Amino acid sequence: MSIVKLKIKRQVTLPSSLRQQVGLKVGDLLDVKEDKGKIILTPQSIMDKRLAESIADFKAGRSYGPFDTADEAIKFLHSKNRRIARK
Repeated sequence: MSIVKLKIKRQVTLPSSLRQQVGLKVGDLLDVKEDKGKIILTPQSIMDKRLAESIADFKAGRSYGPFDTADEAIKFLHSKNRRIARK
C-alpha cells in the first residue's frame, strides 16, 4: 500500500513502482470512477488515446471531408500532397 498526497492543485503523483507495474507512461489516459467512496483509475488502451487525439483534432478544425467516396478522398490526398511538395 502506498500513500500519496493531494497537492494544492488537486494533483496526485502515482508511485513509480505502481506506474511501472501497470505500464503507465507520460501522456497515457486513465479512466476515473468513484465506487462506494473509492477512486478507481483504469488505464485506457492506445486506441482510446488515439481516438481522444482524433476528437481533439476535429474540434480544433484539423480535419478534411466528408468525402462521398474513397476515390474522392484519395484524389484530395494526392492534391494535398502535391501542394505540400511545392512548398
